[in-house]
Amino acid sequence: MIDIMELSKVYNGQTVLQIPALQIRQGDCIGLVGNNGAGKTTLFSILLDLIPVTTGSVLHQGLNASGSDEWKSWTTAFLDESFLIGYLTPEEFLHFIAEVRHVEHTQVDLLLEKYQDFFQGEVLNRGTYIRDLSKGNQKKVGIISTLIGDPTVIIWDEPFANLDPSTQIRLKHIIKDLTATGEKTMLISSHDLSHTVDVSSRIIALERGRVVKDMAKSDETLPELQQFFTV
Repeated sequence: MIDIMELSKVYNGQTVLQIPALQIRQGDCIGLVGNNGAGKTTLFSILLDLIPVTTGSVLHQGLNASGSDEWKSWTTAFLDESFLIGYLTPEEFLHFIAEVRHVEHTQVDLLLEKYQDFFQGEVLNRGTYIRDLSKGNQKKVGIISTLIGDPTVIIWDEPFANLDPSTQIRLKHIIKDLTATGEKTMLISSHDLSHTVDVSSRIIALERGRVVKDMAKSDETLPELQQFFTV
């Protein structure tokens, strides 16, 4: 699905990411964990061709991320609020994304109906611009926007941050529903191990830009991950 080979990223002479090889398989629900500054957002930005690599390459089903746009038709992401358009209402923004992805507006309406509980009556049909929403409600809009067009690869950076506990639980249910069939590949970053373990089938831990753990989640591997974060 996604192959990372001899990847490095250097800023001002400092190597912030160094991954010799990593493969993300179709159907993986990967929890990318690490402390602040571990390189999680940098890795996601490279996967999405938002920043250039220093060395190496990223292949999406054999297509070079920096040399092709075809992979973008099945890939979607929400990294932060810069992905939103603040002067639009949530409905306007979601319909705009639908147009970009060549999706009928009626499909957006069905999607919003499906995830109405996730918005908790705080976001839709209020005439509020996205810029005036709370950080948590902005994140809700961004998360749901990634589901427009039924993509097969979904990348979320710190999706649980700024969400209240009840919304975090709802989001976990959404993730589990999306990944239940094994047809979708998800990459979710967090510095909170508990949230990540709850929803992921595979955990990749970054430390100072390097992969230090890569393991399937199980009762046997969980203590090892917990030890990694408490050392």
